[in-house]
Amino acid sequence: MTFDDATGQDDERDLALSHWQANGIEGRAVRWDDPAADWSAYDAVVVRSVWDYIDRREEFLTWARGVESVTRLLNPVAVLESNTDKTYLRDLGVPTVPTHWSAHDLPDWPEYVVKPAISAGARDTTRTTDRDKAAELAAALQAAGRQPMVQPYLDMVESEGETSLLYFNRRFSHAVRRHPMLAPGATFDHNARAELRTPAPDQVDLAEKVLAAIPHALLYARIDLVRLSDGTPVVIELELTEPYLFLRYAPDAAANLARALTELV
Repeated sequence: MTFDDATGQDDERDLALSHWQANGIEGRAVRWDDPAADWSAYDAVVVRSVWDYIDRREEFLTWARGVESVTRLLNPVAVLESNTDKTYLRDLGVPTVPTHWSAHDLPDWPEYVVKPAISAGARDTTRTTDRDKAAELAAALQAAGRQPMVQPYLDMVESEGETSLLYFNRRFSHAVRRHPMLAPGATFDHNARAELRTPAPDQVDLAEKVLAAIPHALLYARIDLVRLSDGTPVVIELELTEPYLFLRYAPDAAANLARALTELV
């Protein structure tokens, strides 16, 4: 299991490892960029809280390719390459949050969210009602060589919230309602906060369409959904690289992850 030291303790790490041990899996946490690590010594390497990859994406992907050349990598490098750049939203083939990919000709929305395509945890993300300000922020990202994303701010994230559906080896485990990160007074925490939720049938249908379009093995997948103003569920993010898995929120979640790992290794 990989981690990084830059962003603090992953509070799911020990819980996951203890359930792996209970399922006969001898696991340990190793920093992903540890130069002394011998990845070939492991039957599999599970990518987890590599929350510093956004500043070192090419280094991270080079590392992932090297690991996959000597052992099983979960999730696979083809998944990591695609999922670490949010332009994947253009290719999902399912309804997604409306996204404008340039600083020019912004749609006329009441409120805007501007962020880079390579980012995590709302980093470098701004919410504004000012169309010119949104264009200025997107242009600044573009000038810095970063792909901008401009999306409408959806009030539904504060009333209904984001629904995250968690799948382990493509089998549904649990779902949560996540607290909105861009709401007034909200603060970001890698060890996210939420409450358990039963997803609606249309949300499950959409999540499973997303999974069906991915041809690779998936130890874990977190599919984040919101509703548009007309009630239509759409994908806001597909988390296949380093998502918080909300293992403490459902009684069987950590055991479900451990079982999925035994099935794939």
